[in-house]
Amino acid sequence: MYVVVRGGSRQHKVTEGDVLDIDLVDAQVGDTINLPAVLLVDGEKVTSDAATLANVKVTAEVLEEVKGPKIKILRYKNKTGYKRRMGHRQRYTQVKITGIK
Repeated sequence: MYVVVRGGSRQHKVTEGDVLDIDLVDAQVGDTINLPAVLLVDGEKVTSDAATLANVKVTAEVLEEVKGPKIKILRYKNKTGYKRRMGHRQRYTQVKITGIK
């Protein structure tokens, strides 16, 4: 059995015991959070009905805050001498799926 959950602005396919990085959540390490289910697959049966999915509870435990890979950005305009270098590193919350009910 697996569930597709929404974690921030992305969707993740999870089963119980998975560890994944979701968009930053305002929670402390060790807290339990609930993730909304988008799709439920239980063997042969696929459920996408919103009324049924409202009863599905996906709980996750916050493990830590992590940073993603560094993204290098370079802006350059030809023949003007304009160069600008920037970088970005996205912050994520690492969670472990503890239960699907």
